[in-house]
Amino acid sequence: MERQAYRIDKVGSTSNLKLVTESLEEPKTNEVQVEVHAIGLNFADVFAIHGLYSATPKGSFVPGLEFSGVITKAGAEVSNYKVGDRIMGVTRFGGYASHLNIDDRHIVPLAEGWSFEEGAAYLVQGMTAYYALVNLGGLEKHHTVLIHSGAGGVGIMSNRIAKCYEAFTIGTIGSDKKMNVLETEGFDGKIVRSKNFGKDLEKVLGGRELNLIIETIGGEIFKAGYNLLAPQGRMVVVGASQFASPGSKPNYFKLLWKFLTRPKIDPQQMIQENRSVMGFNLIWLYEKVDVMDDLLKDMARLDLGKPMVGRTFEFDQMHDAIKLFQSGKSTGKVVVKTKA
Repeated sequence: MERQAYRIDKVGSTSNLKLVTESLEEPKTNEVQVEVHAIGLNFADVFAIHGLYSATPKGSFVPGLEFSGVITKAGAEVSNYKVGDRIMGVTRFGGYASHLNIDDRHIVPLAEGWSFEEGAAYLVQGMTAYYALVNLGGLEKHHTVLIHSGAGGVGIMSNRIAKCYEAFTIGTIGSDKKMNVLETEGFDGKIVRSKNFGKDLEKVLGGRELNLIIETIGGEIFKAGYNLLAPQGRMVVVGASQFASPGSKPNYFKLLWKFLTRPKIDPQQMIQENRSVMGFNLIWLYEKVDVMDDLLKDMARLDLGKPMVGRTFEFDQMHDAIKLFQSGKSTGKVVVKTKA
């Protein structure tokens, strides 16, 4: 069959991302073919398009890590799903398409009562938040948790998970225009990031120990948070938005300067201060199907609610969607619909 897909032949600029019509082969025996209805955008998509992501496929590729849709074909070995099932899934790139083939281990049923847009907004941010907080961060009841990019998809889900542990949560945002999201989501502390971030954080802590940080920014914000971590405190780095570029292509000189001046942690000092820094990339989990299954089961036991979809675009507006996402002005999840 023929499909439409956003393909990039040469990384470096979003202007190289082109909508093409191409053939899609029949699904393999362990795969299903999905008519995609919605696509969730992630920072990894933009970093891959700009050539800044080590996991980016070589040569021509279709970006996109998560989607939702309807199964149109099923391979001979597929037994858990059938044609017509509504599903959501994750893929190691390839999501920016009207149709795709996917191993049936990487899809799950779309939750009852959820829209396709909500389905495309859940898996990546939900699993990132849960694995970072619980598996790596050692989240415990009544911990104090600092969550950067609190109005974004991962930030919102991180807060909801932490609240299930009765944690005291502090959300940070880059603009006070997003303050209503932090209020609606019930963050206990709220900070608009500035040059005074360290002092602002100390004030909001009010003498509490800072046990856990979900770090997504980098630079001086990283250092200020790390310096206030309590003994046995953990920082889990799941992103570095300081390296994101708002334009169609990165400013490589600016990125190089940020890279060379990035914070550096002395392991010997970490031992003395009893602090930990960990990094996490969800793509690592793609081949760890059993771990992903356990994550989703654990998440299902919590009352996390539907993911927040901030903005929705049509399929032919992909570049507009990416531009908004890059701007840092979006809240919740930015989703692209492939079906009206």
